[in-house]
Amino acid sequence: MPASPSLFPAPQLRTLALVGPAAAGKTLLAEAMLQAAGAIGAAGSLERGSTVSDHDPLEVKTGHSLQSAVMHLEHGGCRVHFIDTPGAPDFVGQSLPALEAVETAAIVISAAAGIEPMARRMMQYAAERELDRMVIVNKIDADADLPGLLAQIQEAFGKECLPLNLPDAGATQVVDCFYNKAGHSDFGAVADAHRALVEQVVEVDGDFVERYLNDGDIDASELHAPLEQALREGHLIPVCFVSARTGAGVPELLDVIARLLPNPTEGNPPDFLNGEGADAEMMHATPDPAAHVLGHVFKISIDPYVGKLGYVRVHQGTISPGTQLYVGDGRKPFKVGHLYFQQGKNHMEVPSAGPGDLCAIGKIDELHFDAVLHDAAEDDHIHLKPLPFPEPVHGIAISPQRRGDEQRMWEIVGKLVAEDPCLKLEHVAQTNETIVYGLGELHLRILLERLRDVYKFEVETHPPRIAYRETITQNAAAQYRHKKQSGGAGQFGEVHLRIEPLPRGTGFEFVDQVKGGTIPGQFMPAVEKGVREALAEGVIAGYPVQDVRVIVHDGKHHAVDSKEIAFVTAGKKAFQIAIREARPVVLEPIARIQITAPEHAMGAITGDLSSRRGMVSGTDSGSLGTLTVSGQAPIAELADYQSRLNAMTAGQGSYALALSHYEVVPPTVQQDLMSGYKVRDED
Repeated sequence: MPASPSLFPAPQLRTLALVGPAAAGKTLLAEAMLQAAGAIGAAGSLERGSTVSDHDPLEVKTGHSLQSAVMHLEHGGCRVHFIDTPGAPDFVGQSLPALEAVETAAIVISAAAGIEPMARRMMQYAAERELDRMVIVNKIDADADLPGLLAQIQEAFGKECLPLNLPDAGATQVVDCFYNKAGHSDFGAVADAHRALVEQVVEVDGDFVERYLNDGDIDASELHAPLEQALREGHLIPVCFVSARTGAGVPELLDVIARLLPNPTEGNPPDFLNGEGADAEMMHATPDPAAHVLGHVFKISIDPYVGKLGYVRVHQGTISPGTQLYVGDGRKPFKVGHLYFQQGKNHMEVPSAGPGDLCAIGKIDELHFDAVLHDAAEDDHIHLKPLPFPEPVHGIAISPQRRGDEQRMWEIVGKLVAEDPCLKLEHVAQTNETIVYGLGELHLRILLERLRDVYKFEVETHPPRIAYRETITQNAAAQYRHKKQSGGAGQFGEVHLRIEPLPRGTGFEFVDQVKGGTIPGQFMPAVEKGVREALAEGVIAGYPVQDVRVIVHDGKHHAVDSKEIAFVTAGKKAFQIAIREARPVVLEPIARIQITAPEHAMGAITGDLSSRRGMVSGTDSGSLGTLTVSGQAPIAELADYQSRLNAMTAGQGSYALALSHYEVVPPTVQQDLMSGYKVRDED
């Protein structure tokens, strides 16, 4: 195990998350930073699978980050904790939690690709969490219009995006613009960029504005306090230029992080809530190592060989081996065993972690994502403001290849779901299926590969069945006599019943109106059981029947031959006959859908929704040129919707579903469902 790193107080800590689109070069930038700081001897390779952050076999196989990775380095008298995050939209469940653990969100943009949807999305998330933000333009060695790209950044994210350094000598190096005001860059005179920075920073402090107006310039070394204020308020979003491949700008980026980015005492503290619901009160942690402990579990990793590892951002107090901590409102504390700093997959044992540190605690079963750790029982109702995760709505039904492995499948998939807040596992009773939901096809494909490659567990998959229902549209009546005689005691039961439609969503009512004992009371539960069996099995298309009232009003019995089984059969058959006379219909689930996408795609989206038998009910304006469309659509028409939405929005769209109600299917759909049921019935 590597030697324990030295400990740093909060003012000498920096934390940032590298976020942004896939292929922007975040992982190689992390390697370049580690190498430039002397934390590793040589930068790893994506092709060889030797990078610090992409250490998972599936990441090596796919060549892309699939999980967030925590690393650290030391530079300029500071420790820098930073997190490399996946860039694919399907893995935003790994990217978003990283924002909870840091003071600064560094949005990484490829100079070759420009501003991609994920860059806009992460900038918006970071702004909503009131984090300090910066833009890192990577791959400046590519053949790209860098001045044009800076103009695009300012147009997309605001004029407050100003360069702290600029490419120079044909993008083979960078020149500082904050402390330095002399010389030239590939963009022109450095003095112009320096002046813009100083003017932007001094605007937040009236005294500095007056000095600037009187003196014409201010030494940048005096601007630390207003700079941090400008960063906290989003009045300045620094832009830095680098090439992870050539190393240009990487040492300068480390200088910016150490000298200019906020430490845990300077950034905007996260919003903790004390209490539940409307009574919850906002509170902020104090980055005091002597205070009682408040930490937040921002990542869970479960390795089949190592076990569960909880990644914790310490916001207040000090955690050491032997510290007793509570998990949320848990009444029983656990004792911290080993405490680690992570360098990718490598654990570096440390004697303590204080405010601003990102540490890891192992082998504690009670740890879970988003848990708040504390050492005082009175803090048991403290939690963080929830993150705005997209709802996992892309589902696939899974079953074990070997019968009897259902419980093991639940345990293994449950571990994978615990690692990713955008995965969901549930058993749907109506269709008797186990369904795992994710954010898209890639998300679920990686889950299945992890099941197979890491846990050596094979499953069979198929699209989830639609939970159709059946109901009736008019009153009907029927009777059925069940009579069986085969020597000795026979079976006899006769049931007369009426059925009536109920309002949509009411369910089922069973009414006993038998008079004169024509069906003895002890047999009425059997009649109801038979009716419920028919309800569950369906009558015309094999789907459960709902919204119907059954009134049993007459019947016959035999003193010797009447038995429960006879009335179960008679009740079931009478109900099935009555339903066929009551103009039965098939109902389909209708979902409420909210689609968020760029304004320019709204015409295509509303047209596509209409073609899927959907209906738009309203639109709302969002930030950064987005709109949210609200509407309804049949769930059966939305099976491949994520792929369609990606095609219409170039991957910039997202949507959320929730069950709204049931409606009658079109006649052609009902005919297809009934025909398919007849074929299954005959088989």
